[in-house]
Amino acid sequence: MQSTIRPRRSVLFVPAANPRALEKSDGLRPDGLIYDLEDSVSPEEKPAARERLRDHLEGSAFSGERIVRINGLDTPWGTEDFLMARGAGVDAILLPKVETARVVRQLVDALKDTDAPDSLKLWAMIETPLGILDAGSIAAEGQGRLGALVVGPNDIKLATGIRPDAARSEMLPWLMQIVLAAKAHGLSVLDGIYGDFCDTDGFADECASARRMGFDGKTLIHPSQIESAEVAFSPEPEAVRWAETVIAAFEREENQGKGVIGLDGRMVERLHLVEATRLIALRDAIAYRA
Repeated sequence: MQSTIRPRRSVLFVPAANPRALEKSDGLRPDGLIYDLEDSVSPEEKPAARERLRDHLEGSAFSGERIVRINGLDTPWGTEDFLMARGAGVDAILLPKVETARVVRQLVDALKDTDAPDSLKLWAMIETPLGILDAGSIAAEGQGRLGALVVGPNDIKLATGIRPDAARSEMLPWLMQIVLAAKAHGLSVLDGIYGDFCDTDGFADECASARRMGFDGKTLIHPSQIESAEVAFSPEPEAVRWAETVIAAFEREENQGKGVIGLDGRMVERLHLVEATRLIALRDAIAYRA
């Protein structure tokens, strides 16, 4: 389990090449913003976008989690992107197209070499066949630095040639493999973008599906998607009430040493107490963001 619960229900991509988008992002209230220096920025714009983002971050008033997606270190822009993000006081650096644990190790070492604070985390995008195949090793490599895995569905579709239906049936085994890798190592895991931001019903259906699969939230491409994502990935009132009941039951003197108790006709184990405690912590973290 993560030692610190942070809501990551709604994480919006913001293209660093778009001055207006950067300006507007400060007034939004998603759980996080991913300032993008990679896919949304053309090669000739990348140096200027990096400097624009550096200036923006110096005066940013956004109170949620701030993440910078850099270009890969094997590109002409990756090292400068990394150094800018390292010095900008953001919460995390998102690595694109991670295919091996070696890439994570390289960035972990780079943060150590630059005396980065422990609070600066790495996130890894899993968006290629090799990344999916090695998701477990990637998730295990973080040494306390890796905080989240992020799905890149469009790249996965392009690389594999699949044509998934609206329910993404053909992708479900791969998505679950990424979820499993993240959960095995105490990481958050975020579902990828839904490209048609005008299709509100389709977006809501995909959020509901992702929630059932165990995703903690969703990356977004438009502010109009924030509210729906946060509704989908917030604890339901009934689940909160049950969690409070479980915690209260185990706190009773007669139950404090027990591993299993009976509660409202159900068998409840200490593993349910762990989940109840996590859910209440998530509820409280969401309330703090409000």
